[in-house]
Amino acid sequence: ELVPATSSKPVGKWQDDYNRTIKTLVEENQPAYILFRLDTKSPDSGYDWLFISWSPDIAPIRQKMLYASTKATLKQEFGTASIKDELHGTVLEDITLEGYNKHKKNDAAPAPLTSAEEELVELKKTAIHTDYNVETRHQTLSGVAFPVTDEAKQAIIEMAKGLHEYVQLKIDLDEEKIHLVMACDVSLDKLPTKVPADAARYHLYNFKHTHEGDYMECI
Repeated sequence: ELVPATSSKPVGKWQDDYNRTIKTLVEENQPAYILFRLDTKSPDSGYDWLFISWSPDIAPIRQKMLYASTKATLKQEFGTASIKDELHGTVLEDITLEGYNKHKKNDAAPAPLTSAEEELVELKKTAIHTDYNVETRHQTLSGVAFPVTDEAKQAIIEMAKGLHEYVQLKIDLDEEKIHLVMACDVSLDKLPTKVPADAARYHLYNFKHTHEGDYMECI
């Protein structure tokens, strides 16, 4: 259950109040949520608020996961329309006024190009166009569609349902099929023990973690 720990009334401009109060509201090893009122207002929702999720690196993993899993609920209960901006911090410098200004500056900057976008830009610069006819032999193999065995398919389906955290697959070059090696639960620190040093494998792992205060599961 989320409960309020403390509150204070505005005294001056929000920047002055921010500098005065934020550092006093957090503990170095305890996650917390902070709702800070700004001076600006929106026509439909009143004052704008800054939502701060504080999740220090040294906090226990269980606490960080618990806080991350309640973030969406808290925002919904408070009213997402009133939240003008969000700030996530893992070290104290992240949530200082200077850190918040840096965050806003980074958000306003153009997003960096992905690898695919960079490659496309380079292709356009050099204007490389290569034509192939039916006699052309490709020197590289762009894709090989080996079938997946029923056992391997079932393990992947069960993983999607949350029954397994880890699935390992291998290619049988003689049969030209992808086989299941194992499907099990394994902690992240034990994952390297499942990786053979002398054989190639496909590894699917349900990575449970927090990112910028949000609880996430990624395969």
